[in-house]
Amino acid sequence: MCGISGSVNFKLSYQQVNNYMFHRGPDEQNGFTADNVDLYHLRLSIVDIGGGKQPMQLNNRYTIIFNGEIYNHQEIRSALNIHGNTSSDTETLLLLYQQYGAAMLDYLDGMFVFAIYDSVEKTIFIARDRSGKKPVYIYNDGEKIVFASELNCLKGLLPLQIEQHNMYHYLRFGSFYKQLTPYKNVQELGAGTYAVINCNNLDYTATKWWDISKYYQQQHNDTLATCLEKTDAFLHQGVKRRVESSDLEVGSFLSGGIDSGLVTAIASQYNNRLKTFTVSFEDEYDEAPLAKLVADKYNTHHTQISISFNSLQQDVENIICNYGEPFFDSSAIPSYYVSKEAKKHLTVILNGDGADELFGGYRRYVPFASHDFFKSNALIKNAASAVKKIFPPAGNKKSTYNYIYRLASLASKSNLHIYLSAGVDIFEDYENNIIHAPAGYLNQMQDDFNIITNTDLSGLKKIMQLDFDTALFNDLLVKMDIANMANSLEGRSPFLCKELLEYSPGIDDSFKINRSTTKYLLRQLAKKYLPAELINQPKRGFEIPLKKWVNNELKEIIHDYLAPDNCFSKQLVDKNFINGLLSNKVKIAAEKRVKILWTLFCLEVWYKKVYLGQS
Repeated sequence: MCGISGSVNFKLSYQQVNNYMFHRGPDEQNGFTADNVDLYHLRLSIVDIGGGKQPMQLNNRYTIIFNGEIYNHQEIRSALNIHGNTSSDTETLLLLYQQYGAAMLDYLDGMFVFAIYDSVEKTIFIARDRSGKKPVYIYNDGEKIVFASELNCLKGLLPLQIEQHNMYHYLRFGSFYKQLTPYKNVQELGAGTYAVINCNNLDYTATKWWDISKYYQQQHNDTLATCLEKTDAFLHQGVKRRVESSDLEVGSFLSGGIDSGLVTAIASQYNNRLKTFTVSFEDEYDEAPLAKLVADKYNTHHTQISISFNSLQQDVENIICNYGEPFFDSSAIPSYYVSKEAKKHLTVILNGDGADELFGGYRRYVPFASHDFFKSNALIKNAASAVKKIFPPAGNKKSTYNYIYRLASLASKSNLHIYLSAGVDIFEDYENNIIHAPAGYLNQMQDDFNIITNTDLSGLKKIMQLDFDTALFNDLLVKMDIANMANSLEGRSPFLCKELLEYSPGIDDSFKINRSTTKYLLRQLAKKYLPAELINQPKRGFEIPLKKWVNNELKEIIHDYLAPDNCFSKQLVDKNFINGLLSNKVKIAAEKRVKILWTLFCLEVWYKKVYLGQS
């Protein structure tokens, strides 16, 4: 993985790019200038360390800068009889583009953003992988175009201005929806999308080259046995490619769950000296004993990393600022610490990202497997509203009571608000405290929601597709890219391989959610590879003591940011509501209170530290 930046009609400051993205490419930095085009590359050397120098040229016509990995590039060379001068996947991309143009993208299994300048056609072709694992942000004011792997880099290069309208998306969604960013004239290139820039007139066109909706519409009738066999084979292929496509050692994160357990079990077949890493947090649930069962079974070189949050007060602002935009997911905190510790041992590591979104790993999917809550049903809506009025909000987010209360809450709503309540659930039921919001500020999200929910897909498929298009793209993958790359660590996700992305949407619903059992197919597959103790473990992820942080360790700093009447958040949210949350005088569930405060705190840190540049 690397960092890239480029421009048309704008001279890049290579020093500024280094200042903001050196962590993405500490091994080598080089630039290319021709005509009105500037390209710059920061390299984290992993594949063909000697021959993969960038920017790379082909036939004095094509010049590429590339962030990511193409795991099957050697297979593609063999299948298409393509020959180059190096063993670099960067050269493979150039050779493919020369021969196939944009059609080359269908062949690729990888995580990538790359830009290719064609000096004859005077165009730049920028492409992004299917799930959007690698990022790129593009500034376009009609006079110049500048792009970079991170928003902080663009902010350092250009005098960016806030797009106030988009801030309301953040309040409701916890991140910025799809291509939206906090800045005017800046958009994120979408997942599975390529763009073409005409360098003569700055004409810019974006095309969706891959969409998971196509595969949700292709329901197949494979039996459970066939699904198990194919999923096993595809996962093997995905893991094998990600282990072998590296000149550096590849390790594996290993929690006590089945996703990382499966990846580790299979990876050990392709590396008999596999290094595995488990994290335990002080005073929190410890999955290390379960992880060690897998490590012992496959005789991995296992390391248990103990992490405390003793330095959280000193680190929290910098961790938030790494994202370059308001970002509310509090698991970004442990993700940063885990990546920092793992980097001490290696540079490339496997993870289980994507398994929950593709195979039904979230508890909120269970009711959607038996009922499509997106379909209007006045009886259910009225009954749910009555239940919600009678019973108080839950205090413990992991309790059965909370699960039932949240189910009643989402069932009482309509349209997009059902999805927001089922997912991030930040300002739901308290949205009237958001002020000065323009009419229809959620229209884009509502339109996309309608396209999916008005299909004849099942309720489960609808919410899983919504999560893939939004929560995975805007939250999970962003979180892990920044956490990893802030520490010059490359994370690889076998579950997001091309084959599983295109096969898993068509799997029968009952093989994903079976009654109350989530991820049923993967749990069945796990019986082949993992100790029995792991198979029925519930999903935990990183256990974030957010309530404890907000009420104790971070109470003072949160108050310092949000209490002043002139704080930025009070331009968007009623100041009396914010003050009431700070003093704990608003009638609201404890978990909801800290979630809203954390969302506003992250917004305020970004505004002061990143946008205003205050020290």
